[in-house]
Amino acid sequence: MAEMWRDDELVVGKFTFDALRCGPSDGETILLLHGWPESNAQWSDVGPILAEAGYDVVAPNLRGYAPGARPEGVEAYGVEQLSGDVVGMIEALGTERVHLVGHDWGGIIGWFVAGEHPELLTTYTAVSTPHPQAVVRATMADPEQHEKLQYINLLRQEGVAEEKLAADDWAYLRRMIGNLDGARLDEHLRLLGQSGALTAVLNYYRAYRPETGLALGPIPVPTTYVWGNTDVAFGRRAAEGTADFVEAPYTFVELDEGHWISDLQPEPLADAILARVRE
Repeated sequence: MAEMWRDDELVVGKFTFDALRCGPSDGETILLLHGWPESNAQWSDVGPILAEAGYDVVAPNLRGYAPGARPEGVEAYGVEQLSGDVVGMIEALGTERVHLVGHDWGGIIGWFVAGEHPELLTTYTAVSTPHPQAVVRATMADPEQHEKLQYINLLRQEGVAEEKLAADDWAYLRRMIGNLDGARLDEHLRLLGQSGALTAVLNYYRAYRPETGLALGPIPVPTTYVWGNTDVAFGRRAAEGTADFVEAPYTFVELDEGHWISDLQPEPLADAILARVRE
């Protein structure tokens, strides 16, 4: 179904975000936000399923990944700037509201958009990433969750992380991602190999602080959270704790999978998204 995708772009201020799009232009819009270290190609299998169900599906490359939106400096990659990009994308799409879906870092961004700009969303589906407050609370209380996130310490080391991740044809990063489709992984790495891209996307981690997550309140948007019970980054305590931070209708979907749900379980994920957007 890859042939369903067509190239598009979203202009937000001085930035241009390249995007993939499929489905009828008059359908309700589902905006898909990819995670680290993937590109919008992570939605290759999910998007067409949503499009066949009648939705206008848009999957942009986010700040740092998009060549036309790759500013320099850690300060350019705070969650306020990242969520602001998504607000601008929704405006650029010319629609009052969208159904938002976010995986990994796209999930973090999505939680902030849902919490701070609920008027722009009809629904929100978070994939893999729990509510930021749930993550902080679980990390403080659960040694296992604390250990799961120790990889971030490497990613925050400027220069050191870039060298380790890219060495030997991205060998370390390939091990982190695991058994993804070869062509799709190549597309992710092609983007990361562009000038300044790897540092830009690592700046997400370097700019973020846990206290930022603690400041995000309950979510007033109908929300689904999809979690794989063998996720390497987020354990059960954070996953189940997410329910405490959604005050709208909420569904928790647990899959027998790891972190890379959109790649390895596209049909169950699409079913969970459709169940939410159709309510």
